[in-house]
Amino acid sequence: METETATSWLSDAEQCAWRTYLDVNRMLTYQMEKDLQPFGLTNNDYEILVNLSEAPDQRLRMSDLAAATLQSKSRLSHQITRMENAGLVRRENCESDRRGLYAVLTDHGMDTMRKVAPHHVESVRKHFIDLLTSEALTDLHESLKPVAEQLRGVRGKP
Repeated sequence: METETATSWLSDAEQCAWRTYLDVNRMLTYQMEKDLQPFGLTNNDYEILVNLSEAPDQRLRMSDLAAATLQSKSRLSHQITRMENAGLVRRENCESDRRGLYAVLTDHGMDTMRKVAPHHVESVRKHFIDLLTSEALTDLHESLKPVAEQLRGVRGKP
């Protein structure tokens, strides 16, 4: 038989913190997307370019890239097709696993990163970093770290 447990409703302070986080997350995501539009990129495009630009040989297995960007393999495949058509990335076969594919950053993709990154960093600074003191940034990092660790554990990723 199922036993009922009382719902632990959020206190006013908890509700305020939660809703502020949700609002800031939505507004920052919207603003970052808007600031990437003049370059013909979305947040997902930029995240993929960053992951590939930081990877050894500017390449990642599609399954690893899907996990890193929290996308399904199917959604990532469509995203990579669109980015391939724009010349930003290409697919390559994995020699060690015939079924595997790599997403590889092209020269045009790297040039795009070099062009867009300064504008993106400026946007991050304007809408987030420069609005907080260094102490507030440290506190925010320390406050969100256990949430990130718990969510990574739920996903099964170290």
